[in-house]
Amino acid sequence: MTMPVLETQFAGLTPPRRGKVRDLYEVGDDLLIVATDRISAFDYVLGSGLPDKGKVLNQLSAFWFDRMADIVPHHVIATDPDAYPDVLRAHADVLRGRSMLVRRTRPLAIECVVRGYLSGSGWKEYQRNGRVCGIALPDGLRESDRLPEPIFTPSTKAESGHDVNITEAEAGAIVGAERIAALRDLSIAVYRRGAEHAESCGIIVADTKFEFGVVDGASGEQLILIDEVLTPDSSRFWPADQYRPGGGQPSYDKQYVRDYLETIGWNKQPPAPALPDDVVARTREKYVEAFGRLTGRPLV
Repeated sequence: MTMPVLETQFAGLTPPRRGKVRDLYEVGDDLLIVATDRISAFDYVLGSGLPDKGKVLNQLSAFWFDRMADIVPHHVIATDPDAYPDVLRAHADVLRGRSMLVRRTRPLAIECVVRGYLSGSGWKEYQRNGRVCGIALPDGLRESDRLPEPIFTPSTKAESGHDVNITEAEAGAIVGAERIAALRDLSIAVYRRGAEHAESCGIIVADTKFEFGVVDGASGEQLILIDEVLTPDSSRFWPADQYRPGGGQPSYDKQYVRDYLETIGWNKQPPAPALPDDVVARTREKYVEAFGRLTGRPLV
């Protein structure tokens, strides 16, 4: 495996804003997003990186942005460093495969979550009251059961700590009732197309989250799909040939890391632990396999 890229800093650019995974640079009126190999779990960045993780997230998002462009416009301007502004060309070796130049938008203050299967926090809520984010579901569903139809279950967008599931009405109070209806319809449409393609590749997309921003257009504000789309970080990917409803499922995401952390007695407070080499290698293998299955091409 190659060494993980944990941080970036480029001469000629102001220091980036760093998220849990991405480094964000201002480049004129646009933004450069660099997906690093940092990996987080339970809201903390771990002491180990995951080699090539950033490339998987970046290249898979680019694949999906292109496939969804007729449903909703996206923020991507370019993904090839040769097409970036001159100030970035000297850093092409680092940027290639793990970066995208994007339009600047005004991000909306909610996460747009779509669930096609009953898992995670949705399963926990269903066990308590038979609902998920205020949506009543049929009685007798099991963990990991497929839902009759995909459901839109928004959440808050926390700067730190956990996002909080909210109802569509509560999300509408944040972004507006008309806008939340549009976000619901767009999110479900993108999920359906992605889930259909993934199913043809042997992968179940159990749930996923999207982020949207707005830009000013000729006829007013326009919704734009931003951030990442249908990646192992933002979705639950299950191998279809191993799907067995009634419990947890094997996955192509970082659940393997979460499971390991649960076994070592970490109190989920800083400092976050490092991962053993075998956990890093196995998790990387899952990310890269998911990428290959979904795109039909090798990671570069």
